[in-house]
Amino acid sequence: MSDKQSFSVNKLEQTEGRVSWQSPSNIAMIKYWGKKPVQIPMNPSLSFVLDKSIVEITMTYTVSSENRFSLTGFTLNGSKNDAFSLRIEKYLVSLFSYFPFLEYTHIGIESTSTFPHSAGIASSAAAFSALALCLCDIEAGLAGKEPSGDAFFKKASYIARLGSGSASRSVYDGMVVWGNTPLVAGSSDDYAVRLADDEVHPIFTGICDSILIADSRKKAVSSSEGHALMHRHPFKEERIRQVSDNMKNILATLKAGDFDYFGEIVENEALTLHSLMMSSRPGYILMHPNTIIMLEKIRRFREETGTPAYFTLDAGPNIHLIYPLSVKAKMQAFLNDEMTVLCENGQRIDDKAGKGPMKTA
Repeated sequence: MSDKQSFSVNKLEQTEGRVSWQSPSNIAMIKYWGKKPVQIPMNPSLSFVLDKSIVEITMTYTVSSENRFSLTGFTLNGSKNDAFSLRIEKYLVSLFSYFPFLEYTHIGIESTSTFPHSAGIASSAAAFSALALCLCDIEAGLAGKEPSGDAFFKKASYIARLGSGSASRSVYDGMVVWGNTPLVAGSSDDYAVRLADDEVHPIFTGICDSILIADSRKKAVSSSEGHALMHRHPFKEERIRQVSDNMKNILATLKAGDFDYFGEIVENEALTLHSLMMSSRPGYILMHPNTIIMLEKIRRFREETGTPAYFTLDAGPNIHLIYPLSVKAKMQAFLNDEMTVLCENGQRIDDKAGKGPMKTA
């Protein structure tokens, strides 16, 4: 996938089209934090995709030997976003060797999201996986092929990774691993792989995730900046060792169906992620005061009721409350009575494990 493909401009006839893919955000149970060039993770990670928290990309294109690449327009939820537009344009230019037709393409992009952008809910993962799927779809169409199959999604994962590392995990449903580890056959730093169905107990297939929006504002420190601080972090090597242990244990509990041990690992990973941010140089805090209050309430509720409900956070202030489908009714009552009032403007997203990306046009 890294070699320049054979491509003849002389054979290129003008082709116009439109493709749309919606792709989900994902929530990591085992976090990756820190990376090497180019978009290679410091450690492996594990996640599942969500159902309602999605980004849909519609891409219109004109390919012709008379063209030179241009991004003719970019909108996010109906509005221009110059900062993200520049990021997308730079990303597309970087992909010329993977998609040679791009050098001769005028391309327009419309993006819509069902959840806050740049607030720690993996909006980039959803966006770049949708972009990668659209590009792979165009490539397949130009070659007269269907946008499907293992090779199609592997390339989409690879291409998505180049825009946002966690985006590599958003092209598959189920439990997904990104990063080379001897614990998962076929795992790679270049793309994500899905765990086989027989490696995941049925209790996890109906897993629920209620996202509690403590603060929807853009983060003060981006994930890219946070990853960079891991290069000289005093706890870097210990973190790599910890991930190895946590990955081994979570894979075992996924197969065994021990939700409580699973939750214990998930919470440990979330708190470790934020402790790494706070102990960076310079250190920083992304949690909101209401984040702390809600975490304490979740733990107290679990201790008092025995309900298997566990929190995790990405690199932001918003909480993902993870629980099995069997306790959904009890959890909805708890959320309505105690948690929603602590959310910004009462915002929460009651989500669940999703079915992965979908072609919409």
